[in-house]
Amino acid sequence: MQKAQKIKKNRSLAEKINIMRASVMGANDGIVSVAGIVIGVAGAKSSNYAIFLAGIAGMLAGTISMAMGEWVSVSTQRDSERRAIERESATLDGHYDQEFDFIKNKYHSTGISEELAAKATKEMMSDDPLDVAVRERFGFNPKEKTSAIAAAMASMISFPTGSILPLVSITLFPANIKLIATVIAVVIALTITGYTAAALGNANRVKAVFRNVISGLLTMIVTYLIGSLFAH
Repeated sequence: MQKAQKIKKNRSLAEKINIMRASVMGANDGIVSVAGIVIGVAGAKSSNYAIFLAGIAGMLAGTISMAMGEWVSVSTQRDSERRAIERESATLDGHYDQEFDFIKNKYHSTGISEELAAKATKEMMSDDPLDVAVRERFGFNPKEKTSAIAAAMASMISFPTGSILPLVSITLFPANIKLIATVIAVVIALTITGYTAAALGNANRVKAVFRNVISGLLTMIVTYLIGSLFAH
């Protein structure tokens, strides 16, 4: 009973992390993509109406693209994992000793004695050999399930949410400060999403924020310069 509850808890945690990852990345892409669009159009000295229309078009296109991308990506990953589990199940049925030796040798290579490695392998595989063999052979936990639909929905919501910030900034701020105000708003937003993504992935926060902000600034600079070429 306790084991079942633990598995369910781990599965729930993995699912939540997957949804949070999709949400953060969706919001981040929404910020950068739409900021690049509206800054580029603004560089061409277009009216607020044209800027707003371009931003809305980018938001809708990006929302569909991100959602479908997440759905395809996670579905492909799930299919690959399913095939790996089926292949490992067949291998265990026909070549159990071979898989046992593979796992034992893997444990032994970490520095523990061969006797202890054999004992650990025997104990672990006596409970759920398929789970252990898949994890050691392919590097993923077959009990951790991720939902392609949940990831797609998270992106579908977060992308337009992130897009709102640059869109509102470029259209509502006074003409003389709208560009700099949008850039500042985008930098702040990218700092937040970069830090959050790093925290979820247990990565270096400072480097993640720096990379995120730099990529956003480069996007806006490039699109603004391209837009300026068509200024009228």
